[in-house]
Amino acid sequence: MPLLTRIRGPRDLDRLSLEQLDRLAEEIRTFLVDAVSKTGGHLGPNLGVVELTIALHRVFESPKDKVLWDTGHQSYVHKLLTGRQDFSRLKMKGGLSGYPSQAESEHDVIENSHASTVLGWADGLAKANQLHGRDSHVVAVIGDGALTGGMAWEALNNIADAKDRPLVIVVNDNERSYAPTIGGLANHLATLRTTDGYERFLARTKEVLERTPVVGKPLYETLHGAKKGLKDFIAPQGMFEDLGLKYVGPIDGHDIEALESALTRAKRFGGPVIVHCLTEKGRGYQPALQDEADRFHAVGKIHPDTGLPIASSGADWTSVFGEEMVRLGREREDIVAITAAMLQPVGLEKFAKAFPDRVYDVGIAEQHGAVSAAGLATGGVHPVFAVYATFLNRAFDQVLMDVALHKCGVTFVLDRAGITGTDGASHNGMWDMSILQVVPGLRLAAPRDADQVRAQLREAVVVEDAPTVVRFSKGAVGPAVPAVGRVGGMDVLREAGTDTPDVLLVSVGALAPMCLDVADLLDKQGISTTVVDPRWVKPVDEALAPLAERHRVVVTVEDNSRVGGVGSAIAQALRDAGVDIPLRDFGIPPRFLDHASRQEVMAEIGLTAPDIARQVTGLVAKLDGRFDRTAVDSVEPACD
Repeated sequence: MPLLTRIRGPRDLDRLSLEQLDRLAEEIRTFLVDAVSKTGGHLGPNLGVVELTIALHRVFESPKDKVLWDTGHQSYVHKLLTGRQDFSRLKMKGGLSGYPSQAESEHDVIENSHASTVLGWADGLAKANQLHGRDSHVVAVIGDGALTGGMAWEALNNIADAKDRPLVIVVNDNERSYAPTIGGLANHLATLRTTDGYERFLARTKEVLERTPVVGKPLYETLHGAKKGLKDFIAPQGMFEDLGLKYVGPIDGHDIEALESALTRAKRFGGPVIVHCLTEKGRGYQPALQDEADRFHAVGKIHPDTGLPIASSGADWTSVFGEEMVRLGREREDIVAITAAMLQPVGLEKFAKAFPDRVYDVGIAEQHGAVSAAGLATGGVHPVFAVYATFLNRAFDQVLMDVALHKCGVTFVLDRAGITGTDGASHNGMWDMSILQVVPGLRLAAPRDADQVRAQLREAVVVEDAPTVVRFSKGAVGPAVPAVGRVGGMDVLREAGTDTPDVLLVSVGALAPMCLDVADLLDKQGISTTVVDPRWVKPVDEALAPLAERHRVVVTVEDNSRVGGVGSAIAQALRDAGVDIPLRDFGIPPRFLDHASRQEVMAEIGLTAPDIARQVTGLVAKLDGRFDRTAVDSVEPACD
């Protein structure tokens, strides 16, 4: 009987011998490769933390002790050891989340999968334990990549101030976040990794002392914990100890016995301790280890034996942007690129190969990236900062006060904008077009297809006196959506075919095909519709108000929160122009959305062609003084 099937909770690990624990680790890796290859998910990070997770749950008593995971994409092993072994619908509707989830288990604490936050959480929880007199522990697991984020160091500064507050910080050091970790911190950790004189000394000492009766093992434990002084003599002094934090390590992150020993000492200490563990991302799976780009950080459905994708989804939005960046780089020597530890995921890998001196990876530090971009622009170059839409939230103050206030020509390219689906609430890029509306001078483009990504990126990098933003969706990019005309700076995608049209439908970004389906459904109800793509949704095109005035109803459709989004901006622009006609805005409701496919989420929130057409039909019927429920209900999809 496989050992994994006997594990229903962390305490089931207590009955296993060291030999059985090693066997369990092998079973877990086999399970992960088999399960994640069928569903897609974060494979490489979880293969790297198998032994570490086992040791954590052997030493600490979750859920009494709080084990916190930074970003949480490496929590699959934690899920397995806490009774969640059905991975058949991982990241799918009704299945397990790809991150910790309070709804799934009492063992999960942090759901937010934005990096570098765990130490702040841990600091707060440790303070709460102290105030309530609890004897429970707080354990924060943070990767070396997440330590490049400024919030982590702000938290460390506070954590180090309380010498008697128990808190264990486990640094999962695999030299990578997505790609290899960069920066001064990474160099320091590399120094600790490669200076192995101390560990060799301990290994030789252990052999001698284990043969010494009575005092041998206690003396070895004392030496192993005596980092100050001894380690300074053999290896460079760690910056952690300079902060006043007790430091243990580096520890082999795949040696369960060594991990348990280190974690047990840290648990006994009674104050903040850093346990530095060296792990290997993708461990035990050769295709991942051979993937130099990101060690299979995140994969789609793959063949488990080869690691090759089972099916290709065709060109995606990210690759279209990446290829155009290379073309722009050849044409303009002043264009540089910035990424926050995600060179490959945001499509800048080809640009980096072509122009290695013109790409800057700032680590997981979006705030710094935005300010640095302002400095680059002030210095006479044009930076393009490519970042997931959900992560730009973290740099809002810098976009506002550093880039926009100083009228810096910086282009922000937002990948994964709108509903992303399977990664859940924290990864949906559904706030950018709302929060950026308040930034004076900022211009925001929402391309509808690949051709428009190329065209609007080129339009954006020409602007040198204000920030520009280009945002696009996740996944495959569909066929081109041609324009049939132009009004002001807006593309007309469909003419109403009458001098007295009923509906002006404003389509934002990738929702253009759906909006054309809406127009087809309305046409079947005898409702004439003009469909326009504003292309640049901020500022609102001056030609929109007079165009709207020729219609009876204005409808906006956007892949963004309805609160403060494009629909709200257009409504305000119409009021300012004295155009008093009904407006109905469709978008994402102001709530956190559970993980599911993009299509499932959109159906759940009513952002589909039939749902929109039904409501618009009802609105037009009310304007006519007639409301036929049967006619509204008869609206059917344009296609299956």
